[in-house]
Amino acid sequence: MFILTASRRAVLSAVADAFIPASAGPPALPSGSALLDFEQATLAIRAQPLGTQAEFGKLLDLLDKPLLGLSWLGPLRPFWQLTPAQREQVLLSWAGSRLSPLRKGFQALRKLCMFLYYGSSPADGRPHPAWAALGYPGPALPLGSDGPPVTAARPIRPLTPLTDTSYDCEVLVIGSGAGGGVVAGELAQAGHDVLVLEKGPYFDGADFTQREADMLGQLYEARGALSTQDGGISLLAGSCLGGGTTVNWAGAFRTPDYVLDEWAREHAAPHFTSATFQASLDAVAQALSVNTDYPRHNGQNQALRDGSAHLGQATHLIARNEKGLSDSDAHFQGLGYSSLGDAQGIKQGTLNTYLRTAVAHGARILPRTRALRVTTAAGRATGAEAEHTTAAGQPVRITVRARVVVVAGGAVHTPALLLRSGLRHPHLGQHLHLHPTVVVAAHYPHAMHSWHGPSMSIVNDTYTRLHGTNYGVKLETPPTHPGLLAMVLPWRGGQPHRQLLHGADHLGSFIVLTRDRDGGRVTVDKHGAPLIDYALSDFDRANMLVGVRAAANIHVAAGAHTVYLPHGTGPTLRAAAGVPHNPEVLTQLPQLGWRPNQFGLYSAHQMSSCRLGGLAATHPVRPNGETVEVRGLFVADGSAFPACSGVNPMLTIMALAHYLAQDLKNNLPS
Repeated sequence: MFILTASRRAVLSAVADAFIPASAGPPALPSGSALLDFEQATLAIRAQPLGTQAEFGKLLDLLDKPLLGLSWLGPLRPFWQLTPAQREQVLLSWAGSRLSPLRKGFQALRKLCMFLYYGSSPADGRPHPAWAALGYPGPALPLGSDGPPVTAARPIRPLTPLTDTSYDCEVLVIGSGAGGGVVAGELAQAGHDVLVLEKGPYFDGADFTQREADMLGQLYEARGALSTQDGGISLLAGSCLGGGTTVNWAGAFRTPDYVLDEWAREHAAPHFTSATFQASLDAVAQALSVNTDYPRHNGQNQALRDGSAHLGQATHLIARNEKGLSDSDAHFQGLGYSSLGDAQGIKQGTLNTYLRTAVAHGARILPRTRALRVTTAAGRATGAEAEHTTAAGQPVRITVRARVVVVAGGAVHTPALLLRSGLRHPHLGQHLHLHPTVVVAAHYPHAMHSWHGPSMSIVNDTYTRLHGTNYGVKLETPPTHPGLLAMVLPWRGGQPHRQLLHGADHLGSFIVLTRDRDGGRVTVDKHGAPLIDYALSDFDRANMLVGVRAAANIHVAAGAHTVYLPHGTGPTLRAAAGVPHNPEVLTQLPQLGWRPNQFGLYSAHQMSSCRLGGLAATHPVRPNGETVEVRGLFVADGSAFPACSGVNPMLTIMALAHYLAQDLKNNLPS
């Protein structure tokens, strides 16, 4: 386990000060180490696989040695003995290095320091010292000195075992998000005895404090620091009751017909084009109150709409799973914190819908419980072994006996659990798709306040099917709270980065979401922890760059004067009155290096690592959701997609889970 020794803490302090130097102002701002929460930093590192923890420790140890000078051809001194200018030079040298370990080390340190400096909130509820310069008002909820109030009577009463415990049930559901939550609700309502295991905690209502670093640390996988093994892609994945439906951006996209047709045709899964599957899409959309009724957009969504219109490109309203909204400023502001959990109860994820239905019909819910392995006998699933963590932090052994096991832990943890359980299908964990995403930000002459209002309400689909294929990009908008914003913007020095963030209320951001044709894989290390490998292919990178150029042009057409392109060298497009001054910077993009950690690449959608289909030799999961290798063991989440959905996948996952649950209702294996 990673230990933040005194010497490592000193090194990390010096690194934080190099990334975020103090500013004399106005306003005067403290340096990175003054606001870095070392406890949260330690927890974030310890949330990684043991190999990654050891690697990060070695990185800090290298920075503490005179041999560091060999990595940048500088003086043979430890990092903390260098001058501020030399420290910045080290970091810039690593950022552009031809050696991938140095680029990886730079990005790991940069992301950690940036996010925790700008994303943390003072414990006493005071505004963050740096937020005023950004124009960021902080949480919309009033917070007292003792933190948020906790809802006295939560809608769901979970199990709370304090000692080693065994449970019996008909159906064990592992995971409570878009897949597991729907299966639990459907089967419990049909009269089956259901037990749900959820690795993450149960948060509801006022538990969602809107404090960025705290909420990512509590609600997301690996405390929000999940990444590929090479560090080149940061992954956001929900890890709480309700899973991704609790922390996503509320976009409820129906699966495009051309994707369903592709899945049916290429993967021997004709049910995807059936009326029955469409009925499942309709059913989950109704259960989630999906609509396009909300009339207000924040600055960056309005810019995407206006800039696209100026260029003659169509945009569409994004259907959202929210209800009970008014046009009040309180509701509008609160919607901006949806990615940190919805304190207003407006978002209709599984937490507010299917899981409540499940509990109302007798289902039991056990959060903070990690499934270690699925148990089997004579080729049939018999239950699972798991570990529950009590409120006091003590581990408790859980044994479950079940007739059927449904795994819905997401496209990272589902294959890892199946591999730990002894399954060995050659395609298990393969074909991982991530919808790799880059951020194109821009400064506007007017305030955008993009942290308020729906994170995403407008989409441009002009580039979704490039070159006559089913592959391309969608242009959408992301949440823009300071921690994530500081992390995704390019860093070319401490003071320039501060200037970039100064007046962040005038920043608007678009994301380029790529439907990736070529995937990666999930394996497990010797401890059973999932490892993610993914390299962006030339084909997918070319499509992504089409989207980057398109996003930049839309920013300019919407009135932006400076567009920050998503590459570590900091290419910048400048414009006035809707006309770019240096358009050649866009045509030169393909000539830049696009190796891992030379640019910021992100994923909020993980899919297809246990793909479903009618060809058993190449698909680990049958069309009915049952695994090829073990009877009574089903998969019902995004990992079962035959390929990536091409749209934000929540509704598609829920429809697939609903469809599979209908068969299970009446054909539960004995």
